[in-house]
Amino acid sequence: MNKSLSAQETKRYSLVIWKILIGGIALFAIFISMIGLGLFGALPSFRDIEHPKSNQASEIIAEDGRPLGTYFVQNRSNVTYKEISENVINGLIATEDTRFKEHSGIDFKRTFTIIGYNLIGKKQGASTITQQLAKNLFPRESNLNFFSLVLTKFKEWIVAVKLERNYTKEEIITMYLNTVDFGNQAYGIKSAARVYFNTTPDKLTLTQAATLVGMQKGITMYSPTRHPERSRDRRNTVMAMMLKSELLTQQEFDEQKEKPLNLHFNAATVNDGIAPYFRSVLKNDIKNIFQEQSITKPDGTPYDLDRDGLKIYTTLNYDMQVYAEEAQKEYMKVLQAQFIASWKGRNPFKDKTLQIEQGIKRSDRYKSLKLEGKSDDEIKADFNTKTEMSIFTWKGNIDTVMKPIDSVRYYKMLLRNAMMTMDPTNGHVKAWVGGINYEHFKYDQVKMGTRQVGSTAKPFTYAVAIENGYSPCYTVPNVPVTIDGYGEPWTPRNSGKPLPGSITLQKALAYSQNFVTAYLMKQVGPVAVSTLATKMGIPNVPAFPSICLGTFDSSIYNMVGAYGAFANKGTYTKPIYLLRIEDKNGVVLFSQKEIPKPIMSEEVAYVMTRMLKGVVTNGTGSRLNYKYKVNAPIGAKTGTTQNNSDGWFMAITPQLVTGIWTGCEDRAFHFISTNQGEGANTALPIFAGFIKRVYANPALKISHADFEAPKSGVSITYDCNQYQQQEEGATELDEKLGF
Repeated sequence: MNKSLSAQETKRYSLVIWKILIGGIALFAIFISMIGLGLFGALPSFRDIEHPKSNQASEIIAEDGRPLGTYFVQNRSNVTYKEISENVINGLIATEDTRFKEHSGIDFKRTFTIIGYNLIGKKQGASTITQQLAKNLFPRESNLNFFSLVLTKFKEWIVAVKLERNYTKEEIITMYLNTVDFGNQAYGIKSAARVYFNTTPDKLTLTQAATLVGMQKGITMYSPTRHPERSRDRRNTVMAMMLKSELLTQQEFDEQKEKPLNLHFNAATVNDGIAPYFRSVLKNDIKNIFQEQSITKPDGTPYDLDRDGLKIYTTLNYDMQVYAEEAQKEYMKVLQAQFIASWKGRNPFKDKTLQIEQGIKRSDRYKSLKLEGKSDDEIKADFNTKTEMSIFTWKGNIDTVMKPIDSVRYYKMLLRNAMMTMDPTNGHVKAWVGGINYEHFKYDQVKMGTRQVGSTAKPFTYAVAIENGYSPCYTVPNVPVTIDGYGEPWTPRNSGKPLPGSITLQKALAYSQNFVTAYLMKQVGPVAVSTLATKMGIPNVPAFPSICLGTFDSSIYNMVGAYGAFANKGTYTKPIYLLRIEDKNGVVLFSQKEIPKPIMSEEVAYVMTRMLKGVVTNGTGSRLNYKYKVNAPIGAKTGTTQNNSDGWFMAITPQLVTGIWTGCEDRAFHFISTNQGEGANTALPIFAGFIKRVYANPALKISHADFEAPKSGVSITYDCNQYQQQEEGATELDEKLGF
């Protein structure tokens, strides 16, 4: 029989319990204070709390504000509270922290309830959104023992309370959504919205928001790309919790729960997205700008484009960039098939042993084997042993088994292509396609690479001639010309059968006649032509007669800039594509504007536009009209180099200047016939596909207007009927030139 406690004993036991309880609370308070003082390891400082660090992707932004892509270690871009859909906020609170707006960082009521659930085997998380933010901002070390884990949890409590003291609830939930990981290289709600649904955070629908919120219970387990059914069930659970929290009506829940996920997945990798070549060149340029101009953070450390969340504003037009890439892909599939068919029954690798060996030595595989210390014989054996590899094709990447040496041969026969489009009035680059596939071929052929320009150089000689008083209607015998005085006598051949008899300069340019171009070079001299080319932004053009036929190398970037002077009334503007750079707080770190330079008279430039239009209306570029039905005032020049190694097409309108190049990586590999290898066949069709798309989009406001004549009039005669009448008597030009 149990003896009941006396009142004195009850009082004594109660006192002991209270002493233990109060002592425990006091010890806990002392323990927490010691943690707060940093006696168990440093806590984030006040400055760290005020300015929490997280890796933020730097955004590259098109002229209309749309993102072209990002530079990142973690693909994270921050947004403000107003830029987040209410669906996301409500879903997060209902699922993760229903008392978020009431507690001060730690929800003790929920904590003790969750402890009770865990004791009976129902595991649930007790962290508030603020505690989760603390964990995201100041991540814990991995592989902690039990004591260290408990200690870290208490540290997160302290940081959570400090966060609540320094930020509003709106700021806290925004910071949380900006830091959380959504998988697939999507960090933060902005990246997640783009990666999974190709939208922005403010436009996330109820189901989309619930899908992303639901992933926070397990990024892999509830991944909509890996486990769509499981993700859909979790999404519906999130909406059910929103219904329970009265953040959703029963009718809305019933309507939405049956909907599919409707993903619009866009993987977040540096290579994916539009304009990858442009973004690569731009990144290198920005690094150089920061270094040359000593642009650093306030603490003197250099900016990191992958981590510091910079905003990079460019001139690229998003739609034009898409059109350029589409036009390239559309036609290069066709052209590659033509190229392979042209070599049917022949051996393209005959007498090309040296080129194949060079290709081997330039490959990543060769360099890697060399670093491993392999001998030349071992490397040769490796390249002749079949292995698994992924190769590029216009039908997509193909996983195959082949000898590495065969892959070298395969890529030698793969045509490359690049193009750039610019607004000639201000030099703003609108589209930049540096190659056919950035994943496989990183080398940019717009600005970094140079190739022989062929007949696209002829307008420079004609421009000097026009400036010296020649009329487009001036007639020249189309016969071979020899130029002496510059080393060996130079007598160029014509490409194909020359037009018979005497022809006008206009017709000679339209049909790209070498004899007449050489004749003009003999009259004006190579120094004048070289000087003009230099003024037009093309460096290293030697003062030799052969430059009139384009024997020098240049980049597409420089050629487009040069042709811009014809379209812009004689004023050259160096192409620019970077407008300004801001830090994550909107402070401008760098900005630039175009610098126009008059280099020829408006009259000469206007006459040149008319001559270049003749190339399209009745010349080597005429298929733009008759085959591709592009009927607009467009001036152009085709270009084809020796052995058909390079095909060019330069095109001008009053609002756009475009340059396109096509050829193999190695000049030794090329089309057999000029009919297929000329610029009119290898480059012009891509321009046709591009400009037709541009004209079809009224939002771009690219008109069919013609080039404007100088307001002061044109004294150079370009009406050949009128010129013929003038030729009946002696002219000032005849006397001047001694004819």
